[in-house]
Amino acid sequence: MAAAAAADLSLKEKKVARLGWAVLAWNVAVVLWGAFVRASGSGAGCGRHWPLCNGEVVPRAESTATLIEAAHRVTSGLALVAVVALLVVAMRNLPKGHRARRGAGFATFFVFGEAAIGAALVLFELVAHDASMKRGLSMTLHLCNTFLLLGALALTAWWAQTGQGAVVEGRAKVPFALRSVVVLALGGVLLLGASGAVAALGDTLFPAASLREGIAQDLSPLSHVFLKLRMLHPIIALGTGILTLGAAGVVRALSTSERAWKLSRGVTVLFVTQFACGILNLTLLAPIGMQLVHLLLADATWIMLVLMGWEALRGAATPAPALAPVAEGAGSTPDVAAV
Repeated sequence: MAAAAAADLSLKEKKVARLGWAVLAWNVAVVLWGAFVRASGSGAGCGRHWPLCNGEVVPRAESTATLIEAAHRVTSGLALVAVVALLVVAMRNLPKGHRARRGAGFATFFVFGEAAIGAALVLFELVAHDASMKRGLSMTLHLCNTFLLLGALALTAWWAQTGQGAVVEGRAKVPFALRSVVVLALGGVLLLGASGAVAALGDTLFPAASLREGIAQDLSPLSHVFLKLRMLHPIIALGTGILTLGAAGVVRALSTSERAWKLSRGVTVLFVTQFACGILNLTLLAPIGMQLVHLLLADATWIMLVLMGWEALRGAATPAPALAPVAEGAGSTPDVAAV
């Protein structure tokens, strides 16, 4: 009976994991399309209307900007539905206390946060060519919330796939150095992403005709604050790179988790690739296509770092006892409060 129950739970975990990875991939695609909306200056394509587009459910294609923004709203709406569906599937298939249920609950919270921030950007007209500090702060908040959403989705799928659902008491003590470098690396990449959001906004609002002109813009005492902050992004990237690569090295040296060791190699490869892409993006004056590739690598690096951090800090814990399978159709409220 116990073996049959464990096998049934494993099948249900795989079901949740497959859906979780699919929802994560869809949300990454939506994030990239949102960046295209910003880079192409199409944020005002639906006017000051939300959730309708120009006051219509099905807008007339009056301009390319309208099509781009309307498509983003549709895909974003589908992303919200997909995350909620993931929560429902996790609640119905996994037992109470399973980490994947909590992860899906957090993801649902963050996806509604995405919708709220997106609505605020439109309703307060912090789009298109607006260069206010409010927009800069909103973009920073948007990026941080997006990273938290992607991290929650990645952990949800990972916990379901690896069977790390149960919260275990009496875990092995995690070395302070290991815990510190992981937390610092996560914070550094989050800061780097936020500065990148402002830098990308500066590229969109104040395009330069040459690299020399762009550097002159950044160094001018009369330049806009977004340009001054844009200058800091490469510096933050260099510091964060040293911190992140160092964290990956510490994980390989101190962690007892084989998964953490493999993920640390992925973090190293992705961050180095992303850094090289950032240099190319700067040299080419931030063409839209390169901006999207740079953002994709940033998202992938963040996701890989989150998974590495989890495995490094928790993966070496004593194996969890088997969780009892949930009855088909059973459900309860999301376990968001307990971590």
